[in-house]
Amino acid sequence: MSTSHKNKTFASFLALLLGALGAHRFYLRGSLDKVGLLHLASLPVAGLVYGLAPQADWFFKILPLVVSGIIGCIEALVIGLTPDDKFDAAFNPGSGRTSESSWVLALLLVCTMLVAATVGIATLARLNDLISTGGAYG
Repeated sequence: MSTSHKNKTFASFLALLLGALGAHRFYLRGSLDKVGLLHLASLPVAGLVYGLAPQADWFFKILPLVVSGIIGCIEALVIGLTPDDKFDAAFNPGSGRTSESSWVLALLLVCTMLVAATVGIATLARLNDLISTGGAYG
């Protein structure tokens, strides 16, 4: 009996959209993946910041989710750029099928770079504003 085949494009898509919550890790490695649980822990950490520091700037309240999301984008790039044979050896050893990347994956990786670069630069700019000027510019 063969095991289910994990799709590299779908895993990259999950990492882009729900990477902050670790959905791609749970898809690839199962529900007890430790790094996936760390991604998922960013949600209660953001809730703790919101509850314990209600006077804090809104950016600090969502910062745990933003950091986890940026890491999810990096993981999407790593998953998507992994050669098909290495991906199959790691995640599809007994499926009996081979992965074949297509132009959809390439387009998804370009979108991932766009999102990761934009969010990363915006995060650094906002942190610099808050730390240097106390939020005088926004």
